[in-house]
Parts: sequence; C-alpha cells; structure tokens
Amino acid sequence: MSDKPVAEMTFEEAMSALEQVVSSLERGEVPLEASISLYERGSALKAHCAAKLAKAEERVELIRAKDGQAIGTTPAEGM
Repeated sequence: MSDKPVAEMTFEEAMSALEQVVSSLERGEVPLEASISLYERGSALKAHCAAKLAKAEERVELIRAKDGQAIGTTPAEGM
C-alpha cells in the first residue's frame, strides 16, 4: 500500500489505494487499531475521489456549455 499523501494522488491512484483498503478490511486480518487507521485513510481516499469526479464533471459541463449543448442533469418537465 502506498504511503503517498492522498492530496497528491491522481484519481486512479486513489481508487487503487481505496480498493486495497477495502480488501484489507474485508479480509478481517488487520488488528483493530490498524483497521481504524485503514478506515480513516479509506474515508480520505473516498472524499478525494469524489472531489476529483466533481471537478471532472464541472469541466465537462463547461466544455458542453461552450459547445452550445444543454448542460445539467435535471430532467425536462414531463419526462
């Protein structure tokens, strides 16, 4: 598992690290204190991934707006 600070990770690195954390926790082979630390890191990784995704979605919406396409995800009335 990488000790790289979460804030410096790419989305892909963070997702991979999060998968490792989840796998370790699911196996249940980690002592309690280590499990708590893993859970904390997993929580930080999840938040980092969510922020990266939100930023990517925002960029896509800006690109679509520049291209004159409708933006947003609110369904049209009656649909």
